[in-house]
Amino acid sequence: MAESFIRIFIDADACPVKDETYRVAGRYGLRTLVVANSRLNVPRHPLIEMKVVSGRFDAADDWIVESATPWDITVTSDIPLAARVLAKGARALDPKGRVFSPDSIGDALAAREFSAFLRDMGEMGGGPSAFTPRDRSSFLQSLDTLIQSLLKARRTMTPPPPETP
Repeated sequence: MAESFIRIFIDADACPVKDETYRVAGRYGLRTLVVANSRLNVPRHPLIEMKVVSGRFDAADDWIVESATPWDITVTSDIPLAARVLAKGARALDPKGRVFSPDSIGDALAAREFSAFLRDMGEMGGGPSAFTPRDRSSFLQSLDTLIQSLLKARRTMTPPPPETP
């Protein structure tokens, strides 16, 4: 497991790409930590670990942020969590394949707040758009690209700065 210094954290509650993440991580021999507020079924594999956090609101997010290093990737649709892991130098990727970066996270946070404002005003309804096969494909491609970037950086043992799309 030469690549085991890279870890993938899955913000697992309601994550639609857990199985895809397991497959990609397994191909590279990467440790995957599935973090949730309650126990979920995860494959029995020595590189996949279920971490149950309980108690307070955002406990899973806090645990991921406390554990994240610049060699890690977090899979999350939670934009504030993505901002927090980016601040620690780690990578963040949403289930639809959007790679968050220090340059893009401010816009993502602003768009999130604007959407919440519109929902509160009754101008916009519903939640996120439906998850499609194209989203799944984009996720797989983005996850692979992030891993390749970290593996390339391993040659110098200096984690690269988070990617700018």
